Amino acid sequence: MTIIDQGNGAAAGASPDLIKDTTTQTFVQDVIEESKHQPVLIDFWAPWCGPCKQLTPILEKAVRAAKGRVKLVKMNIDEHPAIPGQMGIQSIPAVIAFVNGQPADGFMGAVPESQIAAFIDKLTQGMPAMDGSADLLAEAEAALNEGDAATAASLYAQALSEDSSSIPAIAGLARCYVVTGALDQAKQTLGMVPESKRSDAAISAVQTMLDLAEQAQAVGPVSELEQKVAANPLDHQARFDLATALNAGHKRAEAADHLLEIVRRDRKWNDDAARKQLLQFFEAWGGDDDATVDARKRLSTILFS
Repeated sequence: MTIIDQGNGAAAGASPDLIKDTTTQTFVQDVIEESKHQPVLIDFWAPWCGPCKQLTPILEKAVRAAKGRVKLVKMNIDEHPAIPGQMGIQSIPAVIAFVNGQPADGFMGAVPESQIAAFIDKLTQGMPAMDGSADLLAEAEAALNEGDAATAASLYAQALSEDSSSIPAIAGLARCYVVTGALDQAKQTLGMVPESKRSDAAISAVQTMLDLAEQAQAVGPVSELEQKVAANPLDHQARFDLATALNAGHKRAEAADHLLEIVRRDRKWNDDAARKQLLQFFEAWGGDDDATVDARKRLSTILFS
């Protein structure tokens, strides 16, 4: 059978969506081109079709269970009749499998879940399940960097449900808890790390974040510490505590300023405590963080001037 490209044409590269809706204009991209990367099921349905409402949730569940070996694309034939007309679809629900750009198999009617699973197994025989954990971790990292700790925590938890030993997921979830002040939950999460992995850089960084957050709880309110420093700029302990509190409030540049000021005034104060605290900040923030890069340069200037 011939499928006519009605509009946008094909786009290179596989879509990240396992399940999506399509239109007459996007059918070639969503189904034919995507099927060159992995099999794609096209589900023809309509809102008035009772069996369609039974079949679609079962299809979606089976596709998710296949973990990336197959994708599902749904087309409402009332809104988009051209493609099903060209393919000779006369009754729905109808599911057609496309492989390598061509229709390969299919079935009609609301078949049971076991039959759908067997259909997908046959279609994807020999194909490995795709690892979606990397995408989940990247999404979670992006959400956390944008300040959405709740979404990030949900994504990290999802990654852990797929691999309970994932160090990046454990570290990420613990970071979310530290950022939101749930320090006890952060400790519990870090408790999942096996002894042999406790020296992992990501785990060490989160542990440092947690240690700094606990320090901040003991130093008092920022306003009181600011008053102490204003009253006596040589009160290095008050300035040190202020830096710790500012860091807990995500004011990294200001926190670094105060520690650098201590180093500038009296490097040896309290056994070099200000410089050592800065190094802890750098570990917690990460080497590529803007505050780390800036403060590290300024520290070098002070030390070697």
